[in-house]
Amino acid sequence: MDNNITIYVLSDSIGETGEQVAKASVSQFNPEKYEIRRFPYITDEEHIVEVFEEAKSERSIIIYTVVIEKLRKFIMNMGNKFNIPVVDLMSPTLDALENVLGYEPKRESGLIRKLDEKYFRKVEAVEFAVRYDDGKDTRGIKKADIVLVGVSRTSKTPLSMYLAHKYFKVANVPLVPEVAAPEELFKKDANRVFGLIANPFKLNEIRQERLRSLGLSNNANYASIERINLELEYSKKIMEKLNCKVIDVSSKAVEETAGIIISRMKNNFGNEILG
Repeated sequence: MDNNITIYVLSDSIGETGEQVAKASVSQFNPEKYEIRRFPYITDEEHIVEVFEEAKSERSIIIYTVVIEKLRKFIMNMGNKFNIPVVDLMSPTLDALENVLGYEPKRESGLIRKLDEKYFRKVEAVEFAVRYDDGKDTRGIKKADIVLVGVSRTSKTPLSMYLAHKYFKVANVPLVPEVAAPEELFKKDANRVFGLIANPFKLNEIRQERLRSLGLSNNANYASIERINLELEYSKKIMEKLNCKVIDVSSKAVEETAGIIISRMKNNFGNEILG
């Protein structure tokens, strides 16, 4: 008895799911010889016909993960025409989800790939924010989608991370009177630079709490109103030179500040900048 089989895997995406199911299934039978042939990015009926013309001359089955309704029905009809078993991997799950959720699936090809791409973009953006946090490496200024500048405790780091989760690569740079602002800042497109300022008394409270959490005296110069005012005046001069958008974060949540930045980025660079 002939114990050979060829499994054709058709997909309107890359076909990885179908191939894995085919491998797992055929392993339960241990045929003398089998072959899995994957056909990704099936987008038209002509391509499907070519696969069936090839499959009809051998012992075969066709597994498919095609969600486009027209092509899915065409594969079923071709299976009946050529008397070749066809297995629809997606429809039972889609039908069950539709019954529970109460609305129809999108039936768009490649959506999982798009989700994966977004996931990796987010990971890349988060790693970028960590690498170029707090001015650790000024080379990030050139590469960044967004650059945040401001004195200590103006929410630069949490804002960077929030924006990273919206797929933006963000570098943030602390402004300190004793340290010259990096030259890279002045070469950056001003529409991508955002200055963060805050009420000195609000900063005083935040910095005192920060010192207490570190077990230090809250009378340190770092938390004094005089020192904070000095830093703010310096930062405002730098921001003026940069001609960047300045945002007072005194009474704003990180989400609110991020919303202002994202809106401005959208206005300046269009929808393509958004994740």
